[in-house]
Amino acid sequence: MDSTTFRRDFPEFSDKTVYPDAQVEFWLTVAVSLVNPCVWGELTDQAMELVTAHHLVLGARDQKASSVGGIPGLVNGPQSSKAVDKVSAGYDTGAVTIDGAGFWNMTTYGIRYITLARIFGAGGIQL
Repeated sequence: MDSTTFRRDFPEFSDKTVYPDAQVEFWLTVAVSLVNPCVWGELTDQAMELVTAHHLVLGARDQKASSVGGIPGLVNGPQSSKAVDKVSAGYDTGAVTIDGAGFWNMTTYGIRYITLARIFGAGGIQL
C-alpha cells in the first residue's frame, strides 16, 4: 500500500497540498499496526485505506482550525443541531453513529472501518 494507490482508491484526497504524501504515508504506516491481515484477508488494503482516510480528515480539521486561530485537536462530536437567526436544523446523529465506536464515529471513513472491523471480529456465522 502506498500513497499513489491510496489516492487512486480515494480520489477525494488527491490534493497533495492539503494531503501531502508524507502525511498519507505516515497514516498508512500507522494503519499497518491497526489492521491484522490474518483477520482482514483480501480487504486488508481497504481497511488500511479507511484508517488512513479517517486520520487525514481529522488532521485536515485540525489544520483548518489552526489556520483561523482555532485550537487544533479540539474534540467535537457529530453536530446534532444548529441555529442561525430564525433558521435552525437538527440531525439524527444516532442514525449514523455506532454505539461504542467513540473516536471512529468522527468521520464517515471511521464509521465504515469500525463497521467492517466488527463484522470481521464476529468470526464465522452459521445459519
